[in-house]
Amino acid sequence: MATTRIMPLHIGKGRTASKAVSDIIDYVKNPQKTENGKLISCYGCDSRTADAEFVLAKREYITKTGRVRGADDVIAYHLRQSFVPGEITPEEANRIGCELAKRFTKGNNAFVVCTHTDKAHIHNHIIWNAVTVDCDRKFRNFWGSTKAVRRLNDTICIENGLSIVENPKPHGKSYNKWLGDAAKPPHRELLRVAIDNALAQKPKDLEALFSLLQQAGIQVKKRGKSISLKAPGQDRFARMDTLGEDYTEAALIAVLVGEKSHAPRKKKLVQVEPQKVNLLVDIQAKLQGGKSAGYARWAKVFNLKQMAKTINYLSENGLLEYAALAEKAKAATDRYNTLAAQIKSAEKRMAELTVLRTQIINYSKTREVYAAYRKAGYSKKFLAKHEADILLHKAAKKAFDELGVQKLPRVKELQIEYATLLEQKKNAYAEYQQARQEMQEVLTAKANVDRLMGTEEQNAEKEKEHGQR
Repeated sequence: MATTRIMPLHIGKGRTASKAVSDIIDYVKNPQKTENGKLISCYGCDSRTADAEFVLAKREYITKTGRVRGADDVIAYHLRQSFVPGEITPEEANRIGCELAKRFTKGNNAFVVCTHTDKAHIHNHIIWNAVTVDCDRKFRNFWGSTKAVRRLNDTICIENGLSIVENPKPHGKSYNKWLGDAAKPPHRELLRVAIDNALAQKPKDLEALFSLLQQAGIQVKKRGKSISLKAPGQDRFARMDTLGEDYTEAALIAVLVGEKSHAPRKKKLVQVEPQKVNLLVDIQAKLQGGKSAGYARWAKVFNLKQMAKTINYLSENGLLEYAALAEKAKAATDRYNTLAAQIKSAEKRMAELTVLRTQIINYSKTREVYAAYRKAGYSKKFLAKHEADILLHKAAKKAFDELGVQKLPRVKELQIEYATLLEQKKNAYAEYQQARQEMQEVLTAKANVDRLMGTEEQNAEKEKEHGQR
């Protein structure tokens, strides 16, 4: 799920257009939040000089159209896009942010996308220039733009297998409330569900009921006349008389002796167990880390279930020999790495093309100004008057040197190459996601088998040493 919010950037009181843009761009480019700048992407501009480029585009727009607004003029737009924790990688979030910005502006406006990882949820900051790349129009924040960007955002999220906000309300609500039935059940609800499941097995008395709860990983503690329960992951014990009138000790005894029937709560939140294979829990390490005996019992049951899923996975995929499993794991890893390298190579070249295209345009726009600056003997007065143009020209020259460009290509040729690479990347990405999922499944299954075989070998060695003694 990704949420969005558009914020127009006006010229504030006492600050220039250049200062207004540079302030927000400096904030979103913070290296401590963008993994030292690795999560910064741009289109139609260079992130290092985006503020100067935005100001230059506005000046050219005024020259072309003659339209000048007052102090309330919008110079750029700021879009914030947030994702569910753990649902997406920073690199994918940055890619999706670029796709959202380009599709929403239809590729007409330059933008910078910065992905922040300093919070629990990964989020993007997208800054796009109000003036188009051609400097002949401006983006207008139309009525209903928030709804439009939300719909486009939902479409992109669905295309990439991400969750969306179903039926969004005018007023926000907490993340856990939005999750609804998919939210993690409260610990007391887990205890009620465990009691419901235990009663379904028809225990003969209260002790048998408690025994079934312990087998399910629930800890039972008796102190005086009160009985308390504790679910896995719960910090404190909860007394049974706090679970509801149908879950008190007296009510459960009445059910067990047949005096009344037990009716599970209508709003029953059952935690759906994922079907994918998970790694086995290292019980000894957890116990040494301070986990209780109840946790050990739960972990044993968990490990048994995961091994059953592992065996089913191996049977369904014909991996009944360890050599076949190892070969499958290697092949899946190689396929994933190949696709990842292919996508990264395309992304790197696309980034180079974007920078090159932008710098060629900037170079052409500022060539005459720089020639006049050189003719003026690099005058400080001339520099102060045309500083933005001169900085852009120098940045363009530096970019050409870094890219090793000897002869400037045509912008149209760069656009064709970029479109080709983008299509190749889109085609490879679906296969990449599938390859990643397959690799994770087979590597998890192999890790479980390796751990089981290693444990068995250790036990055999211990038994052999004991026999020799």
